[in-house]
Amino acid sequence: MNTQQMEQMGQFRITVWEEENFQGKRCEFMLECQNIMERGFCKIRSIKVENGPWVGFEYPEFQGQQFILEKGDYPCYEAWSGNSGYRTEHLLSFRPIKSANHSDSKVTMYECEDFQGRKFEMCDDYPSLQAMGWCSKEVPSIKVNSGAWVAYQFPGYRGYQYILERDRRQGEYRHYNEYSTQAHTNQVQSIRRIQH
Repeated sequence: MNTQQMEQMGQFRITVWEEENFQGKRCEFMLECQNIMERGFCKIRSIKVENGPWVGFEYPEFQGQQFILEKGDYPCYEAWSGNSGYRTEHLLSFRPIKSANHSDSKVTMYECEDFQGRKFEMCDDYPSLQAMGWCSKEVPSIKVNSGAWVAYQFPGYRGYQYILERDRRQGEYRHYNEYSTQAHTNQVQSIRRIQH
């Protein structure tokens, strides 16, 4: 089944509200939204993810900090920003994560930019990269071989979130500033597969 067929079957479904606690104007989406303001919203303050994983962005056109949105309710910004080192009280764009496949995910981390130096291949979640043997707090480049991952700045899935997908950039993140439009550091200390 291809992605278009999955979209037509409702594989991806998200409902957004303009106010916290599922109040105010609402709209349901099965496809990406580059700018919620073009739909007459000022902002998104609460979300329900019915199907599929999504990524929300603080600015239009998929810019700014990224926040993973997996199946469930997000009544206010604390629910999606969680233990993030960066909090934004609203989102302005979002899209489905189409390459997520929890049972078939593989990523390779490199100690230098451009896939150079020591490397480590993973296919499981790691709440602490240092505890599993990675000798640095930094990951200068990453290659997503399959699936989709969320990398976090700090151990325990905390800090800035970077959504890394096989079907974006051919899964190649040669430099940390390719992790996100707002990636300020190559510090990555925990990583997990995105649930689908």
